[in-house]
Amino acid sequence: MYDQIREAPLYIILYAIVTAMAMMASCYLLFRRANAIAPDVTSPARLRRWTGLFFAATALNHVWYMPIFFLSSSEDIMMADFIGGVLDSLTVFPLAIIVLFVMLQDRRRPLWPVAVMMAPFVVGKAWCVASRSYAILPIILGYVLLVGAGLTIYFVRALRQYGRWLRDNYADLEHKEVWESFAVLGIMLLVFVIYAYTNDGPVYQYAMLMIDVLLIGYLLWRVETLSDLSNSLSQDVQVESDDSLLIHTGTTENDEDNALSLSIRNNIEPLLKLYCEEPHLYLQHDINISRLSREIGVNRFYLSQYFSSQGMTYNDYINDLRINHFISLYLEAVAAHRIFNVRQLAQESGYRSYSTFNSVIKRKTGKSVTAWMKTLNEDLGES
Repeated sequence: MYDQIREAPLYIILYAIVTAMAMMASCYLLFRRANAIAPDVTSPARLRRWTGLFFAATALNHVWYMPIFFLSSSEDIMMADFIGGVLDSLTVFPLAIIVLFVMLQDRRRPLWPVAVMMAPFVVGKAWCVASRSYAILPIILGYVLLVGAGLTIYFVRALRQYGRWLRDNYADLEHKEVWESFAVLGIMLLVFVIYAYTNDGPVYQYAMLMIDVLLIGYLLWRVETLSDLSNSLSQDVQVESDDSLLIHTGTTENDEDNALSLSIRNNIEPLLKLYCEEPHLYLQHDINISRLSREIGVNRFYLSQYFSSQGMTYNDYINDLRINHFISLYLEAVAAHRIFNVRQLAQESGYRSYSTFNSVIKRKTGKSVTAWMKTLNEDLGES
């Protein structure tokens, strides 16, 4: 296979171009803070750093495999391949997993399990180098598949928790959800691993380059368009600390629940009307539960418990207010025989994007915006 690659100068050129792309993407994320793809979005600094390191490792991955294309001895090629595998297990693969961890911003997940997962892989690859043999390679690949299956199960559960956290803390989910990103990225990484362990011809090597290009482009887009939610996270941590102080001063969990049900819970509803509903605070795009709790002067934990006691989430509460506001604007426009645009009314109702508005309507009514508007028109005609 490598003989065929050596006779294809186009592949060497493409290989060098992809290497340069990875390095340029790394420098861009590590040294530039402003977003070029989505200037209105502030992306997570932590995610930018780890993704930048992943791109740097990808570029180095191309560098340390490059001598293979110029070696003639099969033994030398095998040794270069072994060494490349060890370096990959120390850099590219763990960094790819870390990027997935960091994308989830509901809490700071510990990264040390990544080192534990990769340790047997590193040891196996190191044994291949020391023994100059592929004898245990099937065992290594089996372990990789086992780790991949475990990670898949973990991330499915983590994504569900992340989704619940978003709905409990945010009304506008634009630039926050990552389910599609993980699905596409997971497929790309799976194909990447398959090709990384395949030696069936140059077609696989060209496919590897294409996957690298897609991965670089996709991760750049995802990092640039994902909103930084760390401020809300730090506020949540502060609230947890405050709650722990209550326990240390002798207040039990049951006492807190009783206090919530008897006094605070009864006061939250009028506070929401006074500080959120009447001044139309819910129309602001960046409003989240932490800021709302500050505005009404109630502990964020209690506010979350209040919504839960009402059988709703913060997301439901804000979106109900926004939809009702949209209906009011629509009825006013119809009554005044004024020409209006549904997208503009949605934006005036607190939705930054029409797609977000459409998804909310779909989730609440099971209908598209067009079908829902038709129902509104029919109801208006009957009245």
